[in-house]
Amino acid sequence: MRFPLAGLAFVAATAALAQAPKRSGFEDMSPATQAMQRDDAANPGLFFALDGKAAFARVEGAAGRSCADCHGADGGGLKGVAARYPAFDERSGAPVDLAGRVEICRREHQQAPAWPRESRPMLAMTAYLGLISRGAAMAPPDDPRLATARERGRALFTTRLGQLDLACAQCHDDNAGRRLGGALIPQGHVNNYPAYRLEWQAVGSLQRRIRNCMTGVRAEPFPAGAAELIELELWLAERSRGLPVETPSVRP
Repeated sequence: MRFPLAGLAFVAATAALAQAPKRSGFEDMSPATQAMQRDDAANPGLFFALDGKAAFARVEGAAGRSCADCHGADGGGLKGVAARYPAFDERSGAPVDLAGRVEICRREHQQAPAWPRESRPMLAMTAYLGLISRGAAMAPPDDPRLATARERGRALFTTRLGQLDLACAQCHDDNAGRRLGGALIPQGHVNNYPAYRLEWQAVGSLQRRIRNCMTGVRAEPFPAGAAELIELELWLAERSRGLPVETPSVRP
């Protein structure tokens, strides 16, 4: 597959896009889809978030504790938490994303069974944490312990993959704003996940979207929760720095 620009024209266009203001994918959606996201009564992702709110208050596990026992009713003390992940986990010595942090809390503080990453309970909880963070600016940690993992994520973002030999950056940096197969290519920011995608008819995680993209370029997707995906999330969070959290968003 060849992109339409070549030589000096390609270099000039890439430099211009690098200087372009950050745009949430929300700005590239149809007015009808934007209206659906804006209206909590019409946003289907809110059903997931409300399930998460109920789970937040529910006592679970052998420890007989709820999330609210530590974090307060409705999780008010966690406002903005979704804007600050992935983050460094002291115990494992590695970065964890928000789903990973939920799992650590369930295992260590509630002594509760694991939730699979794409299960409704996990998506509901992360959607709720996103909801109470809605409007907070993306602020990935400026933690030197994350630097090496973030750099590996940046390298993965620019690495060609699969039978189509495409990198994330070729779409979301070099050709953002153009069209591919009739669809507008967004800048690929991640301030809106977990997101309700109309094609899925459900809320899904950022890792699900990345794995879909890998399948689309005919590459073998990394397993859910893989270190490579979390490292890529670190870089994507850095690219999205400053954009407001939109969870639960609606996307085509």
